[in-house]
Amino acid sequence: MYRLIASDMDETFLGAGHRLPEANVHALERLHELGVLFVPSSGRPYGSIVESFNGVDPRLLENTYVISYNGGFINRFGDEKPLISTTLDRKIAERIYDIALERHQCVHAYTPSGRILIQFAPEFEREHIRGISGVEYVDDGWRDLGFVGDEAIVKMILMDPDFDAVKRLGDEVMAEFAGEPLEVTYSSNRYAECMPAGVNKGTGLAHLAELLGIDMAETIGVGDSANDLAMIQMAGLGVGVANSTDDIRPFCDLILDTDCEAGAFEELVSRVIEPEHR
Repeated sequence: MYRLIASDMDETFLGAGHRLPEANVHALERLHELGVLFVPSSGRPYGSIVESFNGVDPRLLENTYVISYNGGFINRFGDEKPLISTTLDRKIAERIYDIALERHQCVHAYTPSGRILIQFAPEFEREHIRGISGVEYVDDGWRDLGFVGDEAIVKMILMDPDFDAVKRLGDEVMAEFAGEPLEVTYSSNRYAECMPAGVNKGTGLAHLAELLGIDMAETIGVGDSANDLAMIQMAGLGVGVANSTDDIRPFCDLILDTDCEAGAFEELVSRVIEPEHR
């Protein structure tokens, strides 16, 4: 019997503009009734994830957890102090920044406090992330990571609206950092996400399941793109929403008929969870 559902947020649990579909609120209500834990799992910081549930009855999320920064942090919902945290080697972050600087490539730097510092952001990128808390646009005159200050860096993102181009860029980054503690994954059809080696949503889910004494066979991982793949593969049941990218579909145990805009979680509850409780 499934006891925990870990779900990506943007383009999976949330629709365009980071909107929470009403159907997914109904699914949260049903999961709460059935005693199944819903765990948001996102590349965003903890505070930004929590804001996505503004207006939702708090009891639907009591005693749950949040996996943030692509598995790098785990928090109890309602507690800003992480139970688990991992940061990126500063020298690696600086070299990734140099790559962005050479190309004038849009770059994001994420810090443990929830700041998302973005340089060289074109207008379409600003529109895409409008409404996400913690975003700070950095003056394009900066030529080093001094704008981060004394904070650590959790991850770096390189953005290109051409997904093929961003994949080529990711391949170049991995080739340059071969043998070093760095992994690159992809999300939102525009981001190459540079993370510490061994940190992903799958390892985040595994750490949380161990913490809670839940067998991985009792977990479900839901996503839509490559940065969700490790979670989808590691969970007892790997699920993709209808708008999932082609590169993860072969690895999903189930592809839902409903996309993120319509709210796919009612379908997940009716097809998978409720039959187990009849």
